[in-house]
Amino acid sequence: MSKVATIPYLTGFDVKPSFTSSLGVVTFTDGTNSLRPNQLQCEAYGYTYDKASGTCSIFRHNTSLNSSFSNERNKLQGTGNTTETGTNNTYIIGENNTVKGFSRNNIVVGNNNEIANGVNNANVYGTLGEATADNSIVLGGNVAADLLGERQSIQVIYGIQTTNGTNTISYLNNTTDKLLAVPENAVMYFHADVIAVRVGGTGTGSVGNYASWVERGVIINESGTLSIKRERDAIKSNGPVTNWQPTAIVSGTNFAMRVRGATDVTIEWCSNITFTQIKTGVAL
Repeated sequence: MSKVATIPYLTGFDVKPSFTSSLGVVTFTDGTNSLRPNQLQCEAYGYTYDKASGTCSIFRHNTSLNSSFSNERNKLQGTGNTTETGTNNTYIIGENNTVKGFSRNNIVVGNNNEIANGVNNANVYGTLGEATADNSIVLGGNVAADLLGERQSIQVIYGIQTTNGTNTISYLNNTTDKLLAVPENAVMYFHADVIAVRVGGTGTGSVGNYASWVERGVIINESGTLSIKRERDAIKSNGPVTNWQPTAIVSGTNFAMRVRGATDVTIEWCSNITFTQIKTGVAL
């Protein structure tokens, strides 16, 4: 892997080349995150885009070499399965499943399922299930004529630590700025089991105070515009936790879990969230 000489952002682009692999595959950056460019971004900077593998390169791919790289430490059982460039430690049992590039540690069981580019540690089962988030569990319940991800269940974890009483966004896998995207023209019922426990701080109460809730509702993406209807039930708690609460919200085209703790109280939050999705394929 080698760094690309410093290149300025081209006018109209918010990404630029960052480094290349030993195979000449170019990874871009938005200034913070490493990412895989699309064809327009790749070719704008003078590189070669390979549609078959979805990679941006400084030279034309050698098919044999590229195949070896993309199937490193993968195990495929069945016909028509595909692991794209940069996929490692992935296990597929079934037919016609696809794991997009630069992914690792995934398991797919079934047929016609897909794991998106750059997704790690995902498990996908069934038919036409689509995983787009790290550490997610997806069950696709479709027939061959359905859309990818038309009917599916998705399970993820959101987490954060708070130290004050202000509203704070809880993130997917406790990873800053990571949220689950809601597909366009999809409707999702969500059920979140939320637990919060005090682990420190000098405010009122003591370490070990806790609270739990069920936060649930429906979020819908109507041609790119999200809206949400929700409700919350308090389950059990211990200690002075009156100010504490979780609230499911919309953040752009993503689902977010906002939480609120208390002043000078250090609280760990965890939300186990299951989404039941219908992706309609029509403009809502």
